[in-house]
Amino acid sequence: MSESAMRDYLDGPHKAARDVVRAGLAAHADLGDLAVRLPHDEYRDRILDLLLQSAADGLPARGYPKEYGGEADLGGFIAAFETLAFGDLSLMVKAGVQFGLFAGAILHLGTEKHHERYLADAISGRLLGCFAMTETGHGSNVQALGTTATYDEAAGEFVVHTPSAAARKDYIGNAARHGRMAAVFAQLVVGGESHGVHCLLVPIRDADGAALPGVTLSDCGPKLGLNGVDNGRIVFDQVRVPREALLDRYAQVDAGGNYSSAIENPDRRFFTMLGTLVQGRVSVGGAAINASKVALTIAIRYGDQRRQFGAPGSDEEAILLDYRMHQRRLLPLLARTYALHFAQAELVDEFARVFNDDRDEHDRRALEAQAAGTKALGTWHATETIQMCREACGGAGYLAENRLATLKADTDVFTTFEGDNTVLLQLVAKGLLTDYRESFGKLDPLGTARFVAAQAVEIAVEKAALRPLIERLRDAVPNRSDAADPDAGLRDDAYHSGLLRFREQHMLSGVARRLKGGIDAGDDPFDVFNRCQDHVIAAGRAHVDRIVLEAFQTAVRNAPDEIRPQLQDVYDLHALATIEAERAWYLEHGRLSPGRSKAITALTNELCAVVRPAAVELVDAFGVPGSATEVPMVVPSQHE
Repeated sequence: MSESAMRDYLDGPHKAARDVVRAGLAAHADLGDLAVRLPHDEYRDRILDLLLQSAADGLPARGYPKEYGGEADLGGFIAAFETLAFGDLSLMVKAGVQFGLFAGAILHLGTEKHHERYLADAISGRLLGCFAMTETGHGSNVQALGTTATYDEAAGEFVVHTPSAAARKDYIGNAARHGRMAAVFAQLVVGGESHGVHCLLVPIRDADGAALPGVTLSDCGPKLGLNGVDNGRIVFDQVRVPREALLDRYAQVDAGGNYSSAIENPDRRFFTMLGTLVQGRVSVGGAAINASKVALTIAIRYGDQRRQFGAPGSDEEAILLDYRMHQRRLLPLLARTYALHFAQAELVDEFARVFNDDRDEHDRRALEAQAAGTKALGTWHATETIQMCREACGGAGYLAENRLATLKADTDVFTTFEGDNTVLLQLVAKGLLTDYRESFGKLDPLGTARFVAAQAVEIAVEKAALRPLIERLRDAVPNRSDAADPDAGLRDDAYHSGLLRFREQHMLSGVARRLKGGIDAGDDPFDVFNRCQDHVIAAGRAHVDRIVLEAFQTAVRNAPDEIRPQLQDVYDLHALATIEAERAWYLEHGRLSPGRSKAITALTNELCAVVRPAAVELVDAFGVPGSATEVPMVVPSQHE
């Protein structure tokens, strides 16, 4: 296998953007252990210095319009941001807050007056900001935020206020130490009427770093990880900002206190506003996948040289990665990382297309669901992978100097921020039940249950095309009579996608039946949805599993000849490991015979052995800078 050819293929059309970040990370050889070496405040200030250096190097400019000093390259911006995850994850997250969330809110929710006044300073780092959405009492349920922004017509100002302890802005990046302005999400009240959550720009510090009148700032204190990010709390006490502080792309308030919006439905307006902020979700999923690459690079290199035990009478102990169980621990995760990489690449391409060229609302909703699902699976994968890599490296993996401990701590929150993963999969499943998301009404159990109650189950089944799919699977999936050749066709990608598609659609129709049955019985809609919630989440996950698999299939088909055979082996390992993980479900539903199930496990073992000789090349193809992976347990000579 050509490692350079594989790296070029993985880097794709944004290779140049990735290489710029790699070079920057390589220039800071100490990035891997900043969290361990530096005192708390010094660590935060060093991350700020690196953030400003990344701005000077042009990283954030890639994603912004040329008229404000940018390059209008959304795909390159996301690719560069993801690559920051090869270094210190506090830097990646702080960059996400500043250049993705704060500047992104100005770009996507504001209008020309906001762009002209603030955007160039935000993307250069001259104006450091926060994204003040989450509150102590509400995180996922953004529509229920407690902070208020009440219009004072006589003064032509909004009065921003925190009415209760639960409405305090919490866990806000850049708030504790460095931020000077916040993009504040609050209930907009005009003429005594609430118009729902809107975003305003509110200064929080003066040029000397002191909190402005009416603003109380505090530090969230030490965290499990990401301690280079200054997460803080913000309380507003009747803070006044001019009417122009409202980011008014989707709703306007004139001097006379008249509220107007081209989107009349408040729920649709709210989801349209949030939909423009999908970039953060796309970026976090990609960063998590890249963090997995770092962990696998360290663990597989270590496993390729570490020796333990061996055959009786042998003069030499066996290499860890030659043990089947060690292969089983790491190589299916390596294969899944490749799969998620290609799914993320498809998502980034679609994100750039939709935000550059496509104003179709249906496509934007589909993008939001795709981003939600990929983020959920990518971040859960990072948590699982980094933990397994830590275990696979024994006691050495527990030492901070070998980086896995820091990776584990820093990525743990990825499953929560930019959307709780369970909530995100619920969003995915809801999108599966209809082509038109707004048909459900509000994104809540009541609206969902009412929609499904109005549908005949037969329509859901017909829409899912289950009947023809079942007919195809009867031909493709052996039953007990096929025991003589249980492994026939196991490396057929049509077989793989057929099984995953059957599972997805079966779960979807099952959710529809359960919801409709409960409503028909006269049960409370909230209770009906709550009873089905585990099935809803399972259907969402099954859908994303299939999307990831098919993205990998496409990548194999399009791969250059020199790497396609190796990539095919990695794909087959991913596909069979995915099916094996759910074989109990397939057995329950008659899609696998016991003999077929055993054959899948046997072939998965065989594929681990096939992939093993190229394992180091496969992780080296990720292109993680040596400064991030040449830790003492892997390259002890460099640390003596």
